[in-house]
Amino acid sequence: MATNKLKIAEDPINYWEQIEQLDRLIRAAELKAGLIFSFHSLFIGIVIDQAGELSEFMGQSILIKGAVLIWFLLVVISLYYALNCFRPQMEMSFDKNAFFFMDANRAFGDVKKFRKAFREINQDPNELYGQLAEQIYIHSKIIDYKFSTVQKSIKFLFGSFMWLMVLVIFYLIIA
Repeated sequence: MATNKLKIAEDPINYWEQIEQLDRLIRAAELKAGLIFSFHSLFIGIVIDQAGELSEFMGQSILIKGAVLIWFLLVVISLYYALNCFRPQMEMSFDKNAFFFMDANRAFGDVKKFRKAFREINQDPNELYGQLAEQIYIHSKIIDYKFSTVQKSIKFLFGSFMWLMVLVIFYLIIA
């Protein structure tokens, strides 16, 4: 039984389009982390605005002090994960790659050596597609890390918001 295999020629444009899509995902993750910072700023601003009343409220019970401490810890953990979205762990164990910004700047020496190496890479399809594929892999690892930290941050943001609502209910009951 003969099988018909469709052979598609490799096209560097496909690789570049994939890298551009991954770059958009990186920006989306960073935007989400920025929004998390904004939400926390809003909540913390409200708490600080009500600091006088909050001080009286906290003085009423050790249980309330503990509840406020739990809320504060949830906020700190959420902010920690949101901040980590902006600090991806760079894995540097790959071969030098002309399309990786650090290698383009450091690994090839001066601009003339880089230009020569870049031209050679672009003239060798195997090397070109290999280096572009490595960039797609590296971008994918970065995106996975960023979205993972954003997801964790969102969970703690939601937890801190819910805990803040519990504190508001306690306040309304006691006040």
